[in-house]
Amino acid sequence: MKNLLLTLGLALSTTLAYSQTKTFQLSSHILDISKGMPASGVPIRLEKMDTNKKTWSIIEEKITDANGRISDFLSSESSNEGIYKLTYLTADYFKSQNAQSFYPFIEVVFEIKDGKHYHVPITLSAYGYSTYRGN
Repeated sequence: MKNLLLTLGLALSTTLAYSQTKTFQLSSHILDISKGMPASGVPIRLEKMDTNKKTWSIIEEKITDANGRISDFLSSESSNEGIYKLTYLTADYFKSQNAQSFYPFIEVVFEIKDGKHYHVPITLSAYGYSTYRGN
């Protein structure tokens, strides 16, 4: 009986822990293809367009982790439909690599139309970049 109660308590605490985990709708990743490595320490600014005024509002700015990722933009707890812009502030990253670059920053504009997860990665080099909707 004691083992059964212990097992039920562990299952309940695990379920509660997972049910309280906050999820996010938007993530990003930067891969420096000139090195074949993630680009860590790069600030990425998220903005949302006010479609009535045609102006942008800053939502937040975060810095890529050691794996070149930011996984926690836009809480899934609210509706996030709209037009967004991610600005990858790459100038200081290239300076830290002792590399000259053509793009001091990169802007990627996209639209969220539903509650699904959106992953917006870029592959980056000093003289080029590419983006796509990942998963």
